[in-house]
Formats: sequence, C-alpha cells, structure tokens
Amino acid sequence: MSAQVPTAKRFLSPVERISEVLFGLIMTLSFTGTMSVVTGGREEVGIMLLAVLGCNIAWGIIDGILYLLGAVSERGREHTLYRMIVQDAGNAQALITEAVPSVIAGVLRRDEFETIRQRLAALPDQPRARVITGRDFGGAAGVFLLVVLSCIPVLVPFILIHDPLPALRVSNGVAILMLFLGGYSLARYAGLAKITTGVVMVGLGAAMVGLTIALGG
Repeated sequence: MSAQVPTAKRFLSPVERISEVLFGLIMTLSFTGTMSVVTGGREEVGIMLLAVLGCNIAWGIIDGILYLLGAVSERGREHTLYRMIVQDAGNAQALITEAVPSVIAGVLRRDEFETIRQRLAALPDQPRARVITGRDFGGAAGVFLLVVLSCIPVLVPFILIHDPLPALRVSNGVAILMLFLGGYSLARYAGLAKITTGVVMVGLGAAMVGLTIALGG
C-alpha cells in the first residue's frame, strides 16, 4: 500500500496515520484468523507471533520506501507546476486550479488567478528543492513504526494469557477497539459522525481481513 506525502507541519497527516495502523492491523489479523493457535500449543503460538512481527516489519520497510518515492515525486511535481504557472500565462488558471483545493479554486476570480501567477513570477528564480529531505526520512520512519507497532496490542494477549482460545478472543476484542478508535479519530479530523464512522471502520476492517484471508494473503 502506498503512503501519502507529508504536509508542511506534520510528518504524517491523521489520515495517513490511521491508514498505516489499519494496514498493520489487517496484516496481523490475517495471521491470527487463519493459524491454528486454538488447537495448538505454546510452540505454535510462538511461531505465529514471530511470523506476524516479521511480516509487519517487512511491510513497514516496504511502505516506508514507497512513502519516500511518493515524497520525491510530489516535490518534483510541485516544482514543475510552479515553473509551468510562471511560464505559461495562458494556462495559469487551469494549473492553479489543479494545485489548490477545489473549494478554494471555486471562489477565486479570474483576476485573482492572474495576481497569484504574477506574484509567483515576481519571486526569485526558484531552484528545484533537494531530491530527498530529512523530513521525508522522518515520515518514512513514522510509517514503519506505525505498521510495526500496530500489531503489538493485538499480540500481547497471546503473550500474557497461556490458553490460546481466550487469548484469541481478547486479541480480537483489542483489534475491534483499535479499529473503532481509528474510525472515531478519522471522523474528528474529517467532520463525520464519530460513533457511526467508528462502527463503519470496524465493519470495513473485518471485511478487508476476510478478503485478505480468502485470497490467501
């Protein structure tokens, strides 16, 4: 799963953080939902724990690399867009519309588009930014940690509870709670109904886990 590029103020936006946690949870639940930990002993549980942790570490690395690629591509696109707006007055309005949120573009008058273009043109020649920055690495590290750490609460019951069956039940309860809290947090950020979004996130997460298991993921 590809990750998005960081905002100016944060390494990762709330949506990005929730997405990475959800991804880590799905990876974890695809293991706990298919491996025979209930009928097996502590050795089987230990193998499962190592498999989940190893898989999430691998995918955390992969997702972090994808984040870096996205950051590099987005920075290059922003510089190219800036140069096109400055050099192509005829298409400046369309280019600026592409660059800003639609709600903002919708209220700008034609003369305001031209004002923006002129102010950009008046800037000293902007060299292309560094290909990759420390903030990019910080965002990639955040992606890695979220994917890996998201599996820990779901695995803890298997460590603390000797009997695999109640451990599995507690683990599933923890996963449901995490999905609900993720949806609740997303609703606060997006201005949606908090409880409803939390419930939808639980259902969506369960559906994605089921699909992953059905397809052999």
